[in-house]
Amino acid sequence: MTAHAPRAPARHPFLDGKLKRMLIDGKWLEAASGKTFQSINPATGEVLADVAEGDAEDIDRAVEAARRAFEGPWSKVKPFERQAILLKFADLVDQHADELTELDTLDMGAPLSRTRNMRRRAVGLLRYYAGMATALHGETIENSLPGDVFSYTLKEPVGVVGAIIPWNAPLTSSLWKIGPALATGCTVILKPAEEAPLTPLLLGQLALEAGVPPGVLNVVPGYGETAGAALAKHMGVDKVAFTGSHFTGQKIVQASSFNLKRVSLELGGKSPDIVFADADLESAVPGAAMAVFANSGQICSAGTRLFVERKIYDEFTARVAEFSKTLRVGNGIDPDVMIGPLVSQEQLDRVTGYMSIGRQEGANPLSGGERMTDGDMAKGYFVPPTVFANVRDDMRIAQEEIFGPVISAIPFTDIDEVLGRANNTMFGLGSGVWTRDVNKAHRLARGIRAGSVWVNCYQAMDPAVPFGGYKMSGYGRESGIQHLEEYLNVKAVWIKTG
Repeated sequence: MTAHAPRAPARHPFLDGKLKRMLIDGKWLEAASGKTFQSINPATGEVLADVAEGDAEDIDRAVEAARRAFEGPWSKVKPFERQAILLKFADLVDQHADELTELDTLDMGAPLSRTRNMRRRAVGLLRYYAGMATALHGETIENSLPGDVFSYTLKEPVGVVGAIIPWNAPLTSSLWKIGPALATGCTVILKPAEEAPLTPLLLGQLALEAGVPPGVLNVVPGYGETAGAALAKHMGVDKVAFTGSHFTGQKIVQASSFNLKRVSLELGGKSPDIVFADADLESAVPGAAMAVFANSGQICSAGTRLFVERKIYDEFTARVAEFSKTLRVGNGIDPDVMIGPLVSQEQLDRVTGYMSIGRQEGANPLSGGERMTDGDMAKGYFVPPTVFANVRDDMRIAQEEIFGPVISAIPFTDIDEVLGRANNTMFGLGSGVWTRDVNKAHRLARGIRAGSVWVNCYQAMDPAVPFGGYKMSGYGRESGIQHLEEYLNVKAVWIKTG
């Protein structure tokens, strides 16, 4: 292929100038078609690497390998052995954390100030799932049948898992799928996003070093319309675990009907973040701001609908706007940068398009609102943190997921009103409440229809605590014991002993 952008200097050890092949059955292979695509640094427009472009034929190869491993050697590996492999994998991720987090920064733009904080989460996920590998068990159940009939349940791995991840957090998104699959005894075909495939490929390399047997973890980069679609409808796949947009989630549910495969979906959001006048504003201002601006707003549960009690609305929105201007925007490889670029030209067009829509609808930008093109920023996909005031519930910027650093600030009067308005969305992934009043906190925690409610904080995450959505934000959970249950079948056994 002819490069459509300049080559990046080879600083990172993984960026050695060689084609990045896909991992299938423990071997690094080129695409069956011979096709490749380029991974681009969104901060500079430079080509980072040429990557093998998987399609339906490569997915077939990966599914066959995963099925052989599941029904063969991997099925004989005991829970203690799976635990040991996951712990070794966690140690290697810890040892290579600087490489992994820098690769995330180069490939999708998130600043080092963010990706380096993912080290603890990435290693913690693997160690949590390793711990759970030996804790999974069925139950002995007393039944009411006459005579001596003994009943119990077995927990068994669901089988071959197709894992399709987004580009906004390649390291942790990959481990959020790989960890529970390996802990429960499943095998995996991981399809990373075409915008950011490099960290998942490096993880595949580390998994082999950790002793993950051939075929248990396969990594097939490619486009959603080809590789992703083939994985979603493949008759040899027993479950699809998907994170991404609700539009794609709907297509995956339709594709799953071919063999009624298990599906778990972590989809988009338009999360409400509610600030009461009695809140500690010194923590609420930066907290509400970074609930949206972190990762350049490219977080599914970002608190983009900022509801502020009317009596402090003007003061609070002005303070958030001023805070946004203190955040340094630039190439994320600079450790002082807080806001990196958007991931691609497509995402840049989407976000700047919504900024234009907001102004056309009558919203007032208190900060930001335009693409940044000064100096080297012209080479990348940069937009500043943006705060829109005078937003109404019926505006598109208040209803549709922008997936950029854009706050829609909306005034409210009382708790009953804001609860109804907070739930007036097709999404239900995250939500926030800022108040010193414990009664308000508990009432909203119970009343908001979303999978997570953060009170006086935002985006707190832990491997033991489930995360997922209501409504069009999907179903199923990630993290926690509920996550592992998504990868298990329950079998009832009846034995007449009399």
